[in-house]
Amino acid sequence: MIETSPQYKVRLACDDRDRLAAQRLRYAVFVQELGADAPGVDHARGLETDEFDAVSDHLVLVDTRRDPDGLDHVMGVYRLLTDRNAAGFGRFYCDGEYDLAPLRQTGRRLLELGRSCIHPDLRGSAAMFLLWNRLAEFVLDNGIEILFGVASFHGTDIAALSQPLSWLHRHHMAPPELRVRALAPGYQRMDLVPEGRLDRRAAMIGMPPLIKAYLRLGGFVGEGAFIDRPFNTTDVCLLMDTTAMSERHRSYYTRRHEDRG
Repeated sequence: MIETSPQYKVRLACDDRDRLAAQRLRYAVFVQELGADAPGVDHARGLETDEFDAVSDHLVLVDTRRDPDGLDHVMGVYRLLTDRNAAGFGRFYCDGEYDLAPLRQTGRRLLELGRSCIHPDLRGSAAMFLLWNRLAEFVLDNGIEILFGVASFHGTDIAALSQPLSWLHRHHMAPPELRVRALAPGYQRMDLVPEGRLDRRAAMIGMPPLIKAYLRLGGFVGEGAFIDRPFNTTDVCLLMDTTAMSERHRSYYTRRHEDRG
């Protein structure tokens, strides 16, 4: 089982080999598998990169049996951009899709999550759980209060996404004080299906696993989706107030943090 195997370790990227391997995994997933072709894509080297990589931490799931020199040892990745690093850089990635003024106005510690992906060989395993465990430690160590980031539906066919988008709009909308809003010209309204025609089963079937996982942890979404044509995705902005997590979830991670102390 991956969750007990010494073969897999989760850590922050510690050198260029880790970062390049993370970008290579992103290329395999976002470009080769999902059809993205954004300006930062390096087809010659098989890397998916952008300007935010230089100011972000990269949380990586490493297969210790693979040689790092081969740049194929990273099997999962999360990109982490703190508010302090974003302030020095001038913006978050999400600033290109959403008006983040409500988050900044809270004065609370922010962490943007992005570029999350898992190698196909480990999907359906505990790989994401391992990444989330280490992410929770990062959150506690850095006093993070609000997590946010775009999560994507594959494709831009809004009719096909009407049930899950409408379900998110009607049942998981962020409170007004945290309600970021998608920017024009990518803005796409999400209230597409009348309440009486909403089908929870259809909505859940059409919901990506990562989004469902955030919702189970008490996450919610901003107003409107954003059509990201270079990445061939329809994005929603997911947010999670760490103080609003379920007591069970918070006590679990707090206990882990104290055990490390």
